[in-house]
Amino acid sequence: MKLRYSALHVAMALALAPGTVLAAEQDGGPQNAPSQNPPSQNPTAPDRKVKQLSAISVTATKRETPLQKTPIAVTAITPDTLDKERVMTVQDLTRLVPGLQGTSEGDHGVVTLTLRGIGNDSAKTEYADPEVATFVDGVYAARAEAASSLLLDMDGVEVLRGPQGTLWGRNSTAGAINFQTAKPDISGGFYGNGQIEAGNFNQIGTRAAINLPISSTFAMRVAVVHEQHDGYVSYQNPASEIPSVAQQQATYLAQGGNAASFQPINLNQFIQSGPKYNSQNQSAARVSALWQPSDTFKWNLSYEYFVDRGTPNLSLMQSPREGQDFWSALINTAPYLDRTSKTVRSRMDWDFTDGMELSYIAGYNRYSGKSDFDQDVGVAVPTSFTTGGVTQEDRTNYSNYESYSHEIDVKSTGQQTIDWIVGAYYEHEDNNIRFDIPIMNGTEQGSVNWQGSFIQPKETVESKAVFGQATWHMSDHWRLTGGARWSHDDKANEGGVNWDWAYDPSVPQIPISPGVLPSPATGFSAGQLNTASYSKSKVTGLLRVDTDISEHGLAYASISTGYKSGGTQDGGALYQPETLTNYEIGTKFAFLDGHLTWNSAMYYMDFKNFQLSAPITYANGAHGLGFSNVQGDTEVFGIESELAVQLQNDRANLIFSAIPKKRIGTLLYAGSNDYAGFPACPPTAPLGVGNCLNVTGNDLPHAPDVSLTAIYEHDFHLGNGARLTPRLSAQYQSMQWLSWFNLGASDQQKAYVRGDLSLRYTEPGDRWYVNAYVQNVSDGRIRTSAGSSMVNGNLVYISQYLPPRTYGVQLGFWF
Repeated sequence: MKLRYSALHVAMALALAPGTVLAAEQDGGPQNAPSQNPPSQNPTAPDRKVKQLSAISVTATKRETPLQKTPIAVTAITPDTLDKERVMTVQDLTRLVPGLQGTSEGDHGVVTLTLRGIGNDSAKTEYADPEVATFVDGVYAARAEAASSLLLDMDGVEVLRGPQGTLWGRNSTAGAINFQTAKPDISGGFYGNGQIEAGNFNQIGTRAAINLPISSTFAMRVAVVHEQHDGYVSYQNPASEIPSVAQQQATYLAQGGNAASFQPINLNQFIQSGPKYNSQNQSAARVSALWQPSDTFKWNLSYEYFVDRGTPNLSLMQSPREGQDFWSALINTAPYLDRTSKTVRSRMDWDFTDGMELSYIAGYNRYSGKSDFDQDVGVAVPTSFTTGGVTQEDRTNYSNYESYSHEIDVKSTGQQTIDWIVGAYYEHEDNNIRFDIPIMNGTEQGSVNWQGSFIQPKETVESKAVFGQATWHMSDHWRLTGGARWSHDDKANEGGVNWDWAYDPSVPQIPISPGVLPSPATGFSAGQLNTASYSKSKVTGLLRVDTDISEHGLAYASISTGYKSGGTQDGGALYQPETLTNYEIGTKFAFLDGHLTWNSAMYYMDFKNFQLSAPITYANGAHGLGFSNVQGDTEVFGIESELAVQLQNDRANLIFSAIPKKRIGTLLYAGSNDYAGFPACPPTAPLGVGNCLNVTGNDLPHAPDVSLTAIYEHDFHLGNGARLTPRLSAQYQSMQWLSWFNLGASDQQKAYVRGDLSLRYTEPGDRWYVNAYVQNVSDGRIRTSAGSSMVNGNLVYISQYLPPRTYGVQLGFWF
């Protein structure tokens, strides 16, 4: 579904360039999406001509420049591609961007991102910050939960690879993603679009957008979307797995139990109906306004509301028990997810002189969430009510994240010998959360194995920065760019406590409930006091030279530094910021009168104090989230290349990434509760970690040696002006590790090929289309994470997986 586009939007959003994947291409309107002009103004088929790929523009340098003349490794994805590839969340972008990976995190229902091998699997809490910074209309999205929101009515997506701290704010050591929403159009008239969709797993999708010109200076745009499908994970029948009552009693007595206290396992504790794990039920709406009282001033303002009432994604046994389906689990914690996000974004642009523009960008977000998750995922079948593995529930009683930001930029405009931009930035967060983990022996009827309540009543972040960047046009073909940014971060935890089970025999052995306040009276002790503060400044910079290679190419070389702030962690300890030096060379070429483009980059990244985080168990039995700074150099070397060709009826794209080197520095004591069987740490281990491994020199996870995406589509003209367009999208990835522990085949995703197919019919007047699609055609089981549990002395591995085969039909229309 796409709106009809003005000539500017056609050039920006629907022309294809490397990284601008398979956009439509015709003058006056795309071939697979009508223009924004009224239907009577749509060009007829004989008038259409193939548009040059080099026409695309991006805002990677915070000024609009042609992609082929922008000396940055940037992928620009058009609205047409977002539609055809069914990109609904940021995780769906991964096959379209070199080196981008998305990892599901079940208990919080969020997605964490890895770019060029750099990411943070545990950047899902009120503590951590992602290495891949996300922005919407230039407003920074502070928490990883933002990556799970629906992409609603987009005008395009730009993915900037490599550190972007000079211009793009906080924590962009690996890169930044900037989502551009569709804006109101004052002069385009009343128009809009809609789409309805249905597919397997009872999938239903609806979306619509309308443009409302109110006056000659004011316009509004309204967009809505709803997406839902049933869960992929079925509930196993406990009656087929649980031992007989006689077997349960024999096991219980053999473990030293008292016959008088025996009770049979209550099968009603196991979930058999209701919403399943891995379901979707999300809605979003956005109201945008544009006020442009003169040619020199405009104000874009929007309010966006997002709700998620689906369910978290469950980890599955890599090898299910005999007789059980792969997409099933023995579950005794019902899935629950309730997230709401409210966001205001504002941007004012004022050309206050002929050669100078001021921009003020502000944003406010209020996020609240609750969730419930079966952390043991039914790996161990209980042998009695209090033996045979553990039952673990991960429950977010509440999480509230509030943030606001302000940015002021002043930059040169027009033809200048030196293009420059200076700016100032401020961002503030105020977060709180309560997260409970009851772990019971056997079933909920059993005794307490361990349980804790993590209550953080106030965690604040304050970030300030000033920055500047200038490009000197040394000659007609040579340019030199320099930039610097000063950043200062303050973080504080006020009154945070990790409450641990005290094993007081006088307290009933029952799981903690949301209405219980942990205290000695309820069986808990204050295991960790988290009150602490962090404050540090850092200067980062950029030096780049670029030159034209005849009239068809560009080459550049750059040295840039990145910075990701440190902070506080459980127990009040501090972790240090990580820093990065990135060396990069790249080329961009356009051939065949701009109908074939080829962009490439080669980079080497050297990290200091690289941050790794994971849930850990301490030597005293307490649980928490631990951060470690890797000593020495963590190094990544890679090559990226994007090739695009666009002919009259054919469009093709190749997206290539190779990361042959991605080595962790020195970290002797890495632990994680996601894996069982680690040996005990020596007493000298930092933070008092109980079990750990030496990961020095291991490969970074989510960084395959080779990744290749190929996309091809062809228009068949049916004679009456209608078109039939088959489309093939296939991705190959070599083996990749799923954690920095590199534990063997079960901690890997082996090499795979994933294919998607679609067939679209567009009616002669370009007023509607019908599209049939199949995604993950081979129904491949593609892991995005891994973990293990100890069951009867054996390690049993689990993983999160991308969705199974899905298919459906879409009907889209314009008016």
